[in-house]
Amino acid sequence: MSVLPQAAVPAAPKSAADVEAGRRRTFAIISHPDAGKTTLTEKLLLYGGALQEAGAVQGKSAQRKSTSDWMDIERRRGISVTSTVLRFEYGGVVLNLLDTPGHHDFSEDTLRVLAAADAAVLLLDAAKGVEAQTLRLFEVARARGIPLLTFVNKYDRPGLEPLEMLDHITDVLDIEPVAMTWPVGIPGDFRGVVDRGGGGGFVRFSRTAGGATQAPEEHLDAGAALEREGEAWSTAVEELELLEAVSGDLDLERFAAGASSPVYFGSAVSNFGVRLLLDALVSLAPPPRPRAGVDGEPRALAEPFAAQVFKVQANMDPRHRDRVAFLRLWSGRFERGMRAVNARTGRPFTITHAHEVFGDERAVLDEAFPGDVIGVVNAGDLRVGDTLHADGAPVTFPPIPTLAPEHFVRIRNRDASRHKQFHRGLEQLAQEGVMHLLRRDPAADPTPVLAGVGPLQFEVAVERLQGEFGCTVGLDPTPWRLARRTDDAGAELLAKTSHAEILHSADGTKLALFTSEFLLALVERDLPDVTLDRMLQR
Repeated sequence: MSVLPQAAVPAAPKSAADVEAGRRRTFAIISHPDAGKTTLTEKLLLYGGALQEAGAVQGKSAQRKSTSDWMDIERRRGISVTSTVLRFEYGGVVLNLLDTPGHHDFSEDTLRVLAAADAAVLLLDAAKGVEAQTLRLFEVARARGIPLLTFVNKYDRPGLEPLEMLDHITDVLDIEPVAMTWPVGIPGDFRGVVDRGGGGGFVRFSRTAGGATQAPEEHLDAGAALEREGEAWSTAVEELELLEAVSGDLDLERFAAGASSPVYFGSAVSNFGVRLLLDALVSLAPPPRPRAGVDGEPRALAEPFAAQVFKVQANMDPRHRDRVAFLRLWSGRFERGMRAVNARTGRPFTITHAHEVFGDERAVLDEAFPGDVIGVVNAGDLRVGDTLHADGAPVTFPPIPTLAPEHFVRIRNRDASRHKQFHRGLEQLAQEGVMHLLRRDPAADPTPVLAGVGPLQFEVAVERLQGEFGCTVGLDPTPWRLARRTDDAGAELLAKTSHAEILHSADGTKLALFTSEFLLALVERDLPDVTLDRMLQR
């Protein structure tokens, strides 16, 4: 008796959210200060077609300013003090680039951005390798299981030899580096790269004036490369033979698990290797994946709309004293004007003023899909960590961890006529979630305490209060050196000792402040059941 073959069951058609999510790549760039992060960001935008001419953080007056460093203080000081969202299309893919501050004092902003990223570019200085802040952020990315692509920058300057750099990455980060491009020429005499991921040909670079436009590339085979570059090419081939004897191809499963990282060599300021990195982000960086809620259940991409606030920024448009909440979309389809529910309050929230963001520029956004970032203007009820979900499809995503502050100052208003502006400015800066506003009395305190990871945050606060709110303020030192989050029971017990002081943050969190590590250790010994958390949550 013959058995007729059964027709194959057709696969269920993919939802629009699944299809569009497959076109998204949402990634951050993490590095130590001065590794060239903002320059690399600009050059990715240049090669992605989002800019006609790239800016620089610090450069000649004739050069245009950088897009990612949009705040006046960033442009004057040549540093990044806040994260920026930049969205552009390249190769049929929508890239959401989350530019982060490199400075240690603004680590909290970077931690929140990493909570919204699906991948990250680990940016290293060719001369310095893995530096302190890079290591700190790498550990956060590893804890979150974020796949990392490594870009060794500034290879057009003297630095570590490429084999030495790979050994350094292995030793310091305990991760397997897999070179996808290989430099031709010694550090400081950078000719181009062998494109190992693209067939092994030689990509030769040429400089452009100020690095403001795309660098011309020549693609040569091995014979032509040897004739053109001579000994530099022969040395690169010998190094690759040594490398291939001990290292295989990129294992995509290990890359996805954060155990292996593809490595690219280049120079962002000269545009060398930038296109190859951008192509790698499109081909290797993962699209959005289901995010688990606090109940541990992953929320499928095709489920109804759900998003989480990972950043709040005040006064992006000083003319209107506005407040923008940045939402990372995790499931479903967003439509402008849709009604959602704030999981924290249970209240309905209509998302009317939604924008696509590009630095400090905005465009009205009519729809978005998983992986996209939405800027919601004047969303006064939204806080960092809030989950918004479609009515009837509830979910709450885990809170976003942040660092306990390590620096504390009292802040005074020096102009009584600006009393309202002073307090409104403090509240807005606190709502951004980068700085903590603490008070002894949650209801009122004439001299509140500013708390942050580093002292540069206080300088920025003073400048913004003066520039955006017209307030002249004074800062006074305090004796505290560290803080830990505690609960009601812990606060009651600690109040009976002389070892800590309890202050309240604007969101209701209670912080125990200590003047020394010794007193903290004493409390941990004598009161082992008291809650003293190093990481806070928002």
